[in-house]
Amino acid sequence: MTIPECPMCRSVAADQELERVQVWEDRLWRLTVSLASEVPGFAYLEPKRHIRFITDLDGAEAATFGAVMARCTRALKEATDTDIVYVYIFGDGVPHLHVHLAPHRAGDALNDQMIRGEIVEEKMPSGMTRIMSREFPALPVEQLRALAERIRSRLAR
Repeated sequence: MTIPECPMCRSVAADQELERVQVWEDRLWRLTVSLASEVPGFAYLEPKRHIRFITDLDGAEAATFGAVMARCTRALKEATDTDIVYVYIFGDGVPHLHVHLAPHRAGDALNDQMIRGEIVEEKMPSGMTRIMSREFPALPVEQLRALAERIRSRLAR
């Protein structure tokens, strides 16, 4: 199903308006690269069918999502000679699922913070670094454990 007023559903016809160019597609997905970006290779992966949220993926789209993400991010990483491709999915704005794929290198325009506020880093015994926000402290462990159990229960169904 496509929605005529949805720019993503208009596909190639909307690419000029959205300042992007299609670089790949299959029967379910398409990948476009932005022509108006601060980051080389900034791209959008979107399903051809009108889907609003990632939770709406089903059938063949859900079954191929991981492989398609891996293929697209690998191509972006190699073409831009970067070490990592950030993946963002936002739920606001355009009412059609589109995954932002952002090749990143140190010193570029991207922000590598997931959380707002003054960042505090804590070295953990494992050698990993925990990144926290001073303004938004961690939630109580009991609350997070209870949530983890609710998620576990839903996935066990």
